[in-house]
Amino acid sequence: MPWLLGFVFLFATPLVQSLHFSFSELKVAPGGYSLDFIGLKNFTDALSVDPNYNRILTESLTEMAWNVPMILFFSLFTAAMLNSKFRGRPLARAVFFLPVILASGAVAAAQSSGLIQLTGSSEVAQELGLAQNGFDPLSLVFMLSDAGMPVWFIDYIIDAVLRIYEIISSSGVQILIFLAALQSVPVTMYEVAKMEGATPYETFWKITFPMVSPLILTNIIYTIIDSFTESQLTRTIYTTAFQSQNFGLSAAMSWIYTIVISVILIVVGILVSRKVFYYN
Repeated sequence: MPWLLGFVFLFATPLVQSLHFSFSELKVAPGGYSLDFIGLKNFTDALSVDPNYNRILTESLTEMAWNVPMILFFSLFTAAMLNSKFRGRPLARAVFFLPVILASGAVAAAQSSGLIQLTGSSEVAQELGLAQNGFDPLSLVFMLSDAGMPVWFIDYIIDAVLRIYEIISSSGVQILIFLAALQSVPVTMYEVAKMEGATPYETFWKITFPMVSPLILTNIIYTIIDSFTESQLTRTIYTTAFQSQNFGLSAAMSWIYTIVISVILIVVGILVSRKVFYYN
């Protein structure tokens, strides 16, 4: 009911209005604006006339496909570690979720209004980290290459290591979701597996992974949507509307993006849901 009320009173009107804008040419007038119906022209302009939209859309989709497995693997791995018992576990959980809080709109609004002052930046943190940790990517490349790993996998791992700060910043919510899934696994399953002589590797793939698989699907959907929140694509849509004053073209770009993401979510949902294990 809260979602339905929010959709009807807050989201439905802008949604219908943006669809109307996408099929019209909006002209700003002193007393408001006027709309002239132009059919699919805004959509064809976005796909065939605009010099950057196709490239930005393709790059955003490629980056999403590249980042989602990284974030999911890191989130599940981190959640599994944070679910184990050790001293300082609450502090460790707070540290991994801290980037989500710092990146929230509330913190950004408080900083812009002068209520708080955050020193440094993600770029500075990354530069300092690379300068002080002495990490040499070539050593990891040689190690993976000697192990017989394919070149594309080596490039993927190196990119993940070099962008660890970005991955951590994007994994806070997913870690919490995986933690909730791990804590809901019945302890008796692990006790029986231990009595039967199962190794930790077998326990993970035979018990832990199947039991958290429903929330793997949830995290995939969340990560795909979240990857476009601050992407170059959304910034392009915003600047087209509020800097170029071309609201019709911006609305068409938004709807193309929405349709593409919806298709991806449907395909991913169908494919992943076939492998999901639901425990009764």
